[in-house]
Amino acid sequence: MRLLLVEDSERLRAAVARALRQSGYAVDDTGDGGDGLFMAKENTYDVVVLDIMLPTRDGLSILTAMREGGKDTPVLFLTAKDTVPDRVNGLRSGADDYLVKPFALEELLARIDALARRSYQKAAPKLTAGDLEVDTAAKVAQRAGQPLDLTAREYAILEYLMLRQGAVVTRTEIEEHIYDELVSPMSNVVDSAICMLRRKLAVATDSAPLIHTRRGQGYILDARPR
Repeated sequence: MRLLLVEDSERLRAAVARALRQSGYAVDDTGDGGDGLFMAKENTYDVVVLDIMLPTRDGLSILTAMREGGKDTPVLFLTAKDTVPDRVNGLRSGADDYLVKPFALEELLARIDALARRSYQKAAPKLTAGDLEVDTAAKVAQRAGQPLDLTAREYAILEYLMLRQGAVVTRTEIEEHIYDELVSPMSNVVDSAICMLRRKLAVATDSAPLIHTRRGQGYILDARPR
């Protein structure tokens, strides 16, 4: 999953971005509201984490501009304001969730995970496809009861394919949702990651392949017999 974090406190932004990346998320971050709006409009994100009080442009106006521009990306507000009118105003402006500072990183990660799943119409944290199970809360996967030893990038790709289960996912979509703006994927980086992921899925079980290639289109994760 790829996230945008807009927070003007450099210390807090660094700590949150580090925790998100350690959890397997690709993260773009900025401390400026104007830059945040530009990034939100130009890139594809699964969740936007947005402070309300920002230089250049405040979080509420960023959210309003996103929604008016047709962006329905889930948005979680971070704010020091803890009054009912403030929370109501944020939610009525189109925010999907609201977290008051100071907060526990574990709670932020749980809320982000829930928002990301909700955008793919997945309510439960555990996703299944045949004998494959992915726990999006714990960020682990197993097949036929055997844990899979995946890198953070391999897990992120597998989770994304599971969220899009049954649909063809293009290489471009994988790049947009898995790699942040600091990474410039070469033409074969997704193919190589998929190849390694298939190998690890095959090692864990004798079951049929789950990730299939649609020539000229992309990849599809499907547990149904083919």
